[in-house]
Amino acid sequence: MHTTNIPKYSAPAKFFHWVTVLLLVIQYTIGWLMPDIGRDTQPVGLISWHLSIGALIVLLVLARFMWRWKQHPPPAQQMLSPLLNRIARATHWLLYLLLIAFPLMGWANASSRGWPVSLFGVLPLPALSSKGSQLGHALGDVHQLFAWVLIAMVALHIAGALYHHFIVKDDTLRRMLLNR
Repeated sequence: MHTTNIPKYSAPAKFFHWVTVLLLVIQYTIGWLMPDIGRDTQPVGLISWHLSIGALIVLLVLARFMWRWKQHPPPAQQMLSPLLNRIARATHWLLYLLLIAFPLMGWANASSRGWPVSLFGVLPLPALSSKGSQLGHALGDVHQLFAWVLIAMVALHIAGALYHHFIVKDDTLRRMLLNR
């Protein structure tokens, strides 16, 4: 069902969405290309980039959340079943949670190694755990696991967009892709 009177996503909503997508693609690429982290690993090269981009993702998602919270809800959706509406809402909130918690775990792990975290060497950020912190080290292991959890949630989000486009045949996907 193609409808033209349903409100579109705003330019800031599209900006936050697509910049987050771009940063995640870059971050996962770096994560898979960077060397394994061991006891004597130093935070240089791709590891330094990974830390900076992770911090940037946290700041971007927090800004997005604050922007949305300040009277910028997403546009109205086509009515789906109550179960599908709950799944969609839960998926979006879990994505927000993961996009904040996941990088914070890596940041806490870097702090427990004594690594400085900054935004591209320009803006130093505070340590999230003390050097040698067992919790910080454990969060590094959880961080690796959550990489797969986030991929699964993103896949569910994409599946939902494709479901809207090909099965429900509404404008949900078009409204996020185009200037409509």
